[in-house]
Amino acid sequence: MSEQRDGMQIDWDVAIEMDDGIVLRADVFRPLGAGRWPVILSSGPYAKGLAFQEGYPGNWARVVKAAPEVLEGSSNKYQNWELVDPEKWVPDGFACVRVDSRGAGRSPGYVDCWSPRETQDLALCIEWAGTRPWSNGRIGLNGISYYAMNQWQVAGLRPKHLAAMCLWEGSSDYYRELCRHGGILCGFLDSWYRRQVKSVQYGVGERGARSAVTGEPVAGPETLSEDVLERNRADLGGEAARRPLVDDYYRARMPAFDQIDVPLLSCSNWGGQGLHTRGNFEGFLRAASREKWLEVHGDTHFTHFYSNYGMTLQKRFFGHFLRDEDTGWDRQPRVSLNVRHPGERFMLRAENEWPLARTVYTRFYLHAGGKALSTEPSAASAEVEYAAMGDGITFLCEPAREPIEITGPVAARLWLSSQTTDADVFLALRLFDPAGKEVTFIGANDPRVPVGLGWLRASQRKLDSSLSRPERPWHTHDEPWPLTPGTPVELEVEIWPTCIVAPPGYRLGLTVRGCDYEFDGTDAGLPNAPYPMRGVGPFTHTDPQDRPADIFGKSYTLHIGPGMQPYLLLPVIPAA
Repeated sequence: MSEQRDGMQIDWDVAIEMDDGIVLRADVFRPLGAGRWPVILSSGPYAKGLAFQEGYPGNWARVVKAAPEVLEGSSNKYQNWELVDPEKWVPDGFACVRVDSRGAGRSPGYVDCWSPRETQDLALCIEWAGTRPWSNGRIGLNGISYYAMNQWQVAGLRPKHLAAMCLWEGSSDYYRELCRHGGILCGFLDSWYRRQVKSVQYGVGERGARSAVTGEPVAGPETLSEDVLERNRADLGGEAARRPLVDDYYRARMPAFDQIDVPLLSCSNWGGQGLHTRGNFEGFLRAASREKWLEVHGDTHFTHFYSNYGMTLQKRFFGHFLRDEDTGWDRQPRVSLNVRHPGERFMLRAENEWPLARTVYTRFYLHAGGKALSTEPSAASAEVEYAAMGDGITFLCEPAREPIEITGPVAARLWLSSQTTDADVFLALRLFDPAGKEVTFIGANDPRVPVGLGWLRASQRKLDSSLSRPERPWHTHDEPWPLTPGTPVELEVEIWPTCIVAPPGYRLGLTVRGCDYEFDGTDAGLPNAPYPMRGVGPFTHTDPQDRPADIFGKSYTLHIGPGMQPYLLLPVIPAA
């Protein structure tokens, strides 16, 4: 069905046939009248007909509060989770195409998120859109999270009509960033799949939501039995739980960075520790594209995608690459950092590269006495024991005498022993004010996140010498190296990239734990929040099968002494 409404030509449920005969369904929003338009395309499993406000009411309230400009110049009837608002893009001469991916929304088939089949489907959708009579042949991909993650994958296939992509807070390593942090199973994938994909799987039909615009079931038109639905979807959480090491299953879901040559804008979030930080940095660095830019911001997972700041950035990028418009993008800094200060203050700064060339990587050694961090190694030997399921140990720097900026990748080197054959290490980089109170930040998925987080399963400490750097160790996760109880092993732990300017009197700290960071044990979850918010949002690591108490629930010991000088490696940016 095609109709004109709200100043747009809208084609509902357009059929796009795949190479195996499955037909995916898309909604197309385009300017009125004849013409050929650059296309902003997305494909994913969240149901193109499900209104943002209905599917995610709590998050919609947060968007409106943080960026009230989303209510200006739009009826917001076509808002869809993590995608652009057609009412704000079509008037500027873009066509917007939303595709329900295979098995989701109104597209039949077998749901297998981020699989090679789904990636191939996306490539075919790009080629379809590039050959429509209303398309100028240049396709841009844009969207948050899922709609960014699958961009890394499809770009490696080099579809002919893909001209540019904006990857907003999208991980790029299926194993290290989505399924298993440092080898430790993350509970997010399974809970996300149940909440956000199964609820809109094709065939939920009459049991699910209806489009606020068309009145049609967003996950239909068929209504299938629960048994059929189960047979029509992959067991994503189960696969991750059953596969502790990197194997062909994970490799098939990894991007071919060396094949990516399309212009790209990679946008990360300092507070996205757990899913929405690391991948944008790694993708920016590893993609073979000659024309690539990095932008980093703060606030929630979705605020700046919809804010005027973010939308203007996106339109300048796509205007340049999709229709040769003079948007000033040819003068855009290669790297744009919203440098973070306490109190949710950010200062936009242009840079030429990442990590910053002027970085002074500085070792802050752990001292048992006084639980201190110092640029001088410890002269005393010590063993510091802590309960794996307790609060861990916090080591603190001296109060800053002048502002100190930490911007870049972070790492730690520890010597640790366990009472058992394994240990899970959880690290939190933290900031404390002069009164000793921790300063947290609005994160992508939690309102109280620390400066940075890192994880490592000690039995998976093996490094890839070709990819590791002192500031960003790279673990192979391809074979276990069990511990001998009581015998220390050397661990290099990655803490995801971060940024903070610590004012005078503030102290940086490193907490070493055996379980997830928590701010103070309370839940700061907002109305309609689907999970507790204690400091890491949904990115928890509590599965008893992956972390049996008899292995991971006892005590660990940090070792300090000759030949074992544990330290935190911080990327210090010299004052200008």
